Amino acid sequence: MGRREGTLEDVVKTWQGRRVFLTGHTGFKGSWLALWLKRLGAEIRGYALDPCTEPNLFDLASVGKALDDVRGDVRDHAKLEASMTEFRPEVVFHLAAQPLVRRSYADPLGTYGTNVMGTAHVLEAVRRTRSVRAVVSVTTDKCYQNQEWLWPYRETDPLGGYDPYASSKACAEIVSAAYRTSFFPVDRLDEHHVAVATARAGNVIGGGDWSEDRLIPDLVRGFRSGRPVLIRRPDAIRPWQHVLEPLHGYITLAEQLLAQPAKFATAFNFGPGDDDIWPVGRIATKLVQIWGDGASWIRDSVPSVHEDHVLRLDASKARVELGWKPRLKIETALEWTMAWYRAWNQGENMPELTEKQIAQYEQLCSTAC
Repeated sequence: MGRREGTLEDVVKTWQGRRVFLTGHTGFKGSWLALWLKRLGAEIRGYALDPCTEPNLFDLASVGKALDDVRGDVRDHAKLEASMTEFRPEVVFHLAAQPLVRRSYADPLGTYGTNVMGTAHVLEAVRRTRSVRAVVSVTTDKCYQNQEWLWPYRETDPLGGYDPYASSKACAEIVSAAYRTSFFPVDRLDEHHVAVATARAGNVIGGGDWSEDRLIPDLVRGFRSGRPVLIRRPDAIRPWQHVLEPLHGYITLAEQLLAQPAKFATAFNFGPGDDDIWPVGRIATKLVQIWGDGASWIRDSVPSVHEDHVLRLDASKARVELGWKPRLKIETALEWTMAWYRAWNQGENMPELTEKQIAQYEQLCSTAC
C-alpha cells in the first residue's frame, strides 16, 4: 500500500521550525524549493555559488529573504562542512550541480568535480554533522544507461552515461549508494540516525529558468526578440514536468525519511505520466501558440554534440510507496510557465506571482501536500 496522504496542515507541522540545509539554492530548482520550504515554516541555510545567469529567479523572486544565504562551492569541502556543522540541520537537500549536457563537453573536469566530488563532500559533511536525520540527493533521469528504447526506466535499471554530464550523475548515484551502505546502513540506524535517498526527476520546466541550452529559456529569449528559435532536436522525446512536481516529490521523500527511514532510504524516480512525454517540437509548437505575437521556431541544421533521443521515467515506485503523483498535465504546466515569463516581461511583482503559483499547486494537491 502507498502511504496515507496527509493534509497541508500536517505538512506544515512537519516542517515548522525544521532546520534544512539546501545546496544549490541560487539555482532554478533550488530557488523554487527554498521558497516552498520557507512557506511551510522551515528554517533554511542555503549553500551555493552566485546565480549563474542574469536575470535569475533567485534575485527576481527575492529568495535571499527566505533563508540564511551562504555563498560557497561544494568542491570546497572545508567551507561546506563548516557551514553545515555550524547550522546543525536535520534535513539536507543536495541540489548543487553542473546541470547542462553541452557545458559538460566544454568543461568535463569541472562537471565531474561538482557533480561527483561535490556529492561526496556533502555526504562527508553529513557524517560530521550529528544533527542530520534525512538526506535527499538530487540527480537526474539521465543517470540511466540509455538504451534508446521506448520503455521507461525504473530505479532498478543499470546506471550509465554517454556524455560527461550523464555519467557524472550516474557516479553521484553510486557515491550516494556507497555512503548509504558504508556509513549510513539502514540496519544500524540506531547508531548513526541518518537516512539517505536519491531523487531522479525528468525534464523540469517553469518560470525563472534562464540557463543556456535549455528549451524553455531559449524559446522565451527568441520570442522576446521576435526571431525564430533554432531547435536542435525537435524529434527528441523527454519526460516534461513543471518544477513544482518533483519538488513536491523531494519534500514528500524527506518527510518519509524522517518518519520511516529504513523503508525510504533508497532511490526514487519522479516523472510524468505517459501522456505528458512529448517530443521537443511539440512542446515548442504549443509554446508558440501560447505566446502568440508572431513567435516561431525552426529546426537547427548545425551538427551538435551527442544527446539521448528518447528518455522516459517510470515513477510507479513513488506513486505506490510515497503516495506522490503528478498534479499538472503538460498543457497546464506550459501555461503556468508562460504566464510566469509574460508577467516578468511586463514588469509585474515576481515574488508575489511565484508565491501564488506555489499556493495554486498546494490547492491542487488538496490533501496530499
